[in-house]
Amino acid sequence: MITNISITSVFVQDIDAAKAFYLDVLGFAEHTDITVGDGSYRWCTVMHPSQPELEVHLTLPGPPYSPEMAETLRRAQAEGGMFGLGLAVDDCRKTHEELRAKGVEFIQEPSDRPYGVEAVARDNSGNWLVLVEHREFDPAAFD
Repeated sequence: MITNISITSVFVQDIDAAKAFYLDVLGFAEHTDITVGDGSYRWCTVMHPSQPELEVHLTLPGPPYSPEMAETLRRAQAEGGMFGLGLAVDDCRKTHEELRAKGVEFIQEPSDRPYGVEAVARDNSGNWLVLVEHREFDPAAFD
């Protein structure tokens, strides 16, 4: 029986730089950072301290993907077209200001939505980070 989601992967351009961003800027904690196999593959995961059961795997586009697919993924990263993570926040506007002060690029300012307040940033690999301050869903807000 499936009990939960335990790992999600995010393609990054540089594992060390991405790890530093997730730890130092977003406040995540290191989970695992090892080299496996013949030394050519690095397994690096981080986690949010309040959700240690979910690891975020920071990985480079490459095998087992074909060279063509890996290049497509790198091109999508360079264009800023890769989705990364949805992050729950207590106060979207405050978190937006704190992250902006740390140099995080935002592509959408905090905006009211039927489900809460949402802002969209990019990590240092160009992946989208959607910050959501949840509130009770109001279907009438779609009218």
